[in-house]
Amino acid sequence: MSSTAHGSTPYYFVPSESRHPAFAALGLFFVILGAGQWVNGADWGKYSLFFGLALWLGVLYQWFGDAISESEGGQYGHKIDLSYRWSMSWFIFSEVMFFGAFFSALWWARSHSVPMLGSLDNALLWPDFKAVWPSMAAGMTASPAGIIEPFQTMTPFWLPTINTALLLSSGVTLTVAHHAIRENHRSTAIKFMWLTVLLGVVFLFVQGYEYYHAYHEMNLKLTSGIYGSTFFMLTGFHGFHVFLGMLMLLVITLRLQKGHFTADKHFGFEGAAWYWHFVDVVWLGLYILIYWL
Repeated sequence: MSSTAHGSTPYYFVPSESRHPAFAALGLFFVILGAGQWVNGADWGKYSLFFGLALWLGVLYQWFGDAISESEGGQYGHKIDLSYRWSMSWFIFSEVMFFGAFFSALWWARSHSVPMLGSLDNALLWPDFKAVWPSMAAGMTASPAGIIEPFQTMTPFWLPTINTALLLSSGVTLTVAHHAIRENHRSTAIKFMWLTVLLGVVFLFVQGYEYYHAYHEMNLKLTSGIYGSTFFMLTGFHGFHVFLGMLMLLVITLRLQKGHFTADKHFGFEGAAWYWHFVDVVWLGLYILIYWL
């Protein structure tokens, strides 16, 4: 377990063999399989999706429990703390690249693909097509062949603006909780952590209502051309990340209630806070580029 021990804490802790990575990968496999089939009209896809989510969440519950037991058992020293910080930093960097790819796709579609379809070379094929991004002109679907049903575009008022206020407020409450735990005010930290979790849950419900409104009242769907696909991919993946971040914060809050973490040693708290602030920043980019421009 360690090469050199310092007191009761090993210099570097090496965990035993675990089944968790394999089962987590299996759960995600069924999630992706089910989601892909469901959006393409296969009714069984939803069952695969929900089964995969249940399996994946069950694995996370057990995996988090093992890591918590190791941490509270005094197995994590400075080297493990440092490795966790680097791991979380690289994970968030990979998420930056993930969303950067979708933001780049949005930029390329708006700045290159749509103008190209309206160029002189394509004017003979689609003489009535106007190369205008849907949010820039009412009724435009960016479909030169006319195969996209008319739809309305999203505006920042009012649901997206409400969600922006919710996420920004959650960032403030999380920061207050962080300062509270650093000053050893556990009860204050717990109160503001519960408030942060609640704000995250409300955000998800508001986004769910926004999707319902988009599909049933605006006819804006995943199949609504490049506008619909980029809108739902960006906002949908962000919503999934909010869900993950909310789960992290919920686990941290429950751990705080059990007496875990100290004023000097609480990276589990800090790692979840880093992730949540990242989610906030991504949403600000979405709010400006998707809803305002």
